[in-house]
Amino acid sequence: MSLFADSEAEHLRNNEPLAARMRPRRLAEYVGQQHLLGPGKLLRRMIDAGKLGSVIFFGPPGTGKTTLAHLLAIETGGTFRQLSAVTSGVKELREVLAWARDEVASGGPRPLLFIDEIHRFNRSQQDALLPDVEAGIVSLVGATTSNPYFAVNGALLSRSQLFQLHALSEAELVELLRRALEDRQRGLGRYRVEADEEALRWLARESEGDARRALSVLEIAVLSGRPSTADQRVRLDTAAVRESMQKKQLGYDGSGDDHYDVTSALIKSIRGSDVDAGLYWLARMLEGGEDIRFICRRLVILASEDIGNADPQALSVAVAAMQACEFVGLPECQLTLSQAVAYLALAPKSNAATVAIGEAIRDVRDNVRLPVPIHLRDSHYNGASELGHGEGYHYAHNEPDGVATQDYLEAQSHWGGERSYYRPTDRGFEAELAERLKVIKAKLRGQS
Repeated sequence: MSLFADSEAEHLRNNEPLAARMRPRRLAEYVGQQHLLGPGKLLRRMIDAGKLGSVIFFGPPGTGKTTLAHLLAIETGGTFRQLSAVTSGVKELREVLAWARDEVASGGPRPLLFIDEIHRFNRSQQDALLPDVEAGIVSLVGATTSNPYFAVNGALLSRSQLFQLHALSEAELVELLRRALEDRQRGLGRYRVEADEEALRWLARESEGDARRALSVLEIAVLSGRPSTADQRVRLDTAAVRESMQKKQLGYDGSGDDHYDVTSALIKSIRGSDVDAGLYWLARMLEGGEDIRFICRRLVILASEDIGNADPQALSVAVAAMQACEFVGLPECQLTLSQAVAYLALAPKSNAATVAIGEAIRDVRDNVRLPVPIHLRDSHYNGASELGHGEGYHYAHNEPDGVATQDYLEAQSHWGGERSYYRPTDRGFEAELAERLKVIKAKLRGQS
């Protein structure tokens, strides 16, 4: 019976993809994430102390989240159980938690419960974990490609340590590829592969930090180039690797981190006047299928928030782009968006209008609200004159320069000081507004 079991296990291992066969068996074999596992780092200290607790790993695909969960169970001696949030419900979750309580109650070590794609659990499913996580019945290891601050309940986050896994570097991926080529038992060593250094580096670069993708392409390249006779070597060059790799998938999550992070990069690049960076991030959003109306809204907001009166035409450009995109649609509207992003990026910048309304709103919220001065109150209805409304008002158009000397706010008498919300910069058209403001303020104060 044991022989049959061993044979079946061997057949199953042989049919696993290379990435699964090359999964590290001990933590010492794990490549990458030294910011978590290096000497003195928190996760390493937790492992060494045998006090794993509950952790959540988040990061891009192929960075070793599942592998690291397996290794944590090995290093801490806990029984490993795995659930997928995609296929498991509350029933399966409660069954596993009941089993874990029995294990601990019988004196066994605390099990490690690994939940892949934990962000796919709804709120009630995540809440079902809380009592046993808090009681230390299980060491929960959650894995997600989404930002846990968006995708995981705050109550569960507060009971877990968060660890972000980074995409593997080119050097780390090349190390994994070499290891797979040399390993005769689990890897591709039995095929006697002669791999060009440049081919391995090219594959590592194109895999963009995803170890699973790199190993999958390597396996296809080697097996498809395998000679008919056992004594011949497999020649692996860049052309062979390139032919074994599918067209790169963009990998843009329109509702998760990519949506927020790439949008942030677009706005900050335009604000920083880097037109090329702005166009690159725009292209990422377009190729990722981002909502065109969302992009247009962000550009209209930016035109007022970050450019303002330094170039009043910027708002007209952004609004015109929004209307044109609605009228033209894809794919041609990407030309309009490119034009708008280029203009906004190169326009002089000012956030004076943004700061001004923020300070005015803060005064409205935090200070005693100012009454409308009598001379500014509505005087167009019957009885208004008896209340004195409009008395003493100076009609601005009667003045030669269109500016009437009078107090429009009366902040001095009520708040003990004047208010100067709008402070123009010396950039673009706003520099001209700054000079005009000096003259106007002087007249309003009766100094001219």
